[in-house]
Amino acid sequence: MSTNVLRTADGWWVVLGDRAVAVETKAVTTAELLADRPAVREAAASGEPGTPVADLAALSPVTTPCRVVAQMVNYRSHARDSGFKGDIPPAFFRKASGSVSGPGDAVVRPSHVKFLDYEIELGLVMGAPLPVGTVVEERDLPSYVAGLVITNDVSAREVQLTKTQFYESKSYPTFTPTGPYLALLEPEDFAHLLDLRLKLSVNGELRQDRTLADMIVRPAQALTLLARFQTLDPGDLLLTGTPGGTALKAPPKAVEKIGALLPPAVKWKAFFKSQAKNPHYLHTGDVITATIATPDGRIDLGEQRTPVTDAK
Repeated sequence: MSTNVLRTADGWWVVLGDRAVAVETKAVTTAELLADRPAVREAAASGEPGTPVADLAALSPVTTPCRVVAQMVNYRSHARDSGFKGDIPPAFFRKASGSVSGPGDAVVRPSHVKFLDYEIELGLVMGAPLPVGTVVEERDLPSYVAGLVITNDVSAREVQLTKTQFYESKSYPTFTPTGPYLALLEPEDFAHLLDLRLKLSVNGELRQDRTLADMIVRPAQALTLLARFQTLDPGDLLLTGTPGGTALKAPPKAVEKIGALLPPAVKWKAFFKSQAKNPHYLHTGDVITATIATPDGRIDLGEQRTPVTDAK
């Protein structure tokens, strides 16, 4: 059974129902905590009454700086929304670790961004080095992945599309809300990954709802492909793609064909004029709620609840 860990300004806590027990550890970073698993197990078995979880102000359980890597178009439902057909080549991009924020922190929209979008994603937190050239089989996942977190790959769509710039469009501060819990997995938990259901709502309206069974490139294969060129270390974070239901969707084919004939400036002006009528983009005052869990509660990453504000 997985163990949920929470981080606050005072340190690390093991979550036991609605209460949390402090972990007696000198660990400051996520990597240091993962190297002190005995202290986590001791806290979980201590029998102490603990502190109400509701009284704790959760920070991201993934500390920074670290590597933050993300997969593109990795759910079949998202591929359909994006207009892809046939085989989709696996692709990755980097996010600045300065974009990582807490599970209750506001998502801050930069002043030049109008089309702000959400993307719930399962985050894999590495527990061991992944050298270049590593081949990861399904049975090997427990040797490399220590735990799971909820992440939201917030995106500035006009920057992403007009500049074809993923790094900038997804790396502004607060653009990777993470947590609340780091679910530390036992080897037997990995057999239940495909049962995990990702759900994201905005102001109570359900926008995204899929299980990992909708995933195209699953974690073991993703790590193998990533390790062709990228080293990962304990505490690094891999975002594994988002399901369908984001605000951004591909235009109809006829419109896309006409757009291809236009000069880029004219094409994007027309596209974003049409997108301005889309009510699903995020606005100041919106509240994003995200959960990831198995139906039986064996793995439950808690609830992430983030308001949207504008930059001052």
